Amino acid sequence: MRLDDRGSAVVEFVLVSVLVVTLVAAVLQLALALHIRNTLVAAASEGARMAAATNRSPGDGAAHTSRLIRATLPDTYADHVTAGFEDVGGIPTVFVEVRAQLPMLGWIGPADTLVVRGHALEESSVVGQ
Repeated sequence: MRLDDRGSAVVEFVLVSVLVVTLVAAVLQLALALHIRNTLVAAASEGARMAAATNRSPGDGAAHTSRLIRATLPDTYADHVTAGFEDVGGIPTVFVEVRAQLPMLGWIGPADTLVVRGHALEESSVVGQ
């Protein structure tokens, strides 16, 4: 008795295609999340370095960080940028903090789940020593 194999290629194609499309979508989503995280980290670090320069304020660093983020990502990622002074191990530093949503499905995700900080040594305290 011989089994009929007609139509089995179509079923196999559909089953494999669903798996491959799911894996490709997951990899693309991970790449998008890493791109956003790395962009925010770089912008926060650059903003902190700019704010730490002599005759600059933390507000200047926050504004610079927002400009850098808006140049690369949608504007909503630059909505929650804060900056200030902080001692890290007794060393005066300037920090810039960015809070943004980590995308879970394309650009959509839960609010305030990704927090990145950039620190830089406050130059005015180094110059005065």
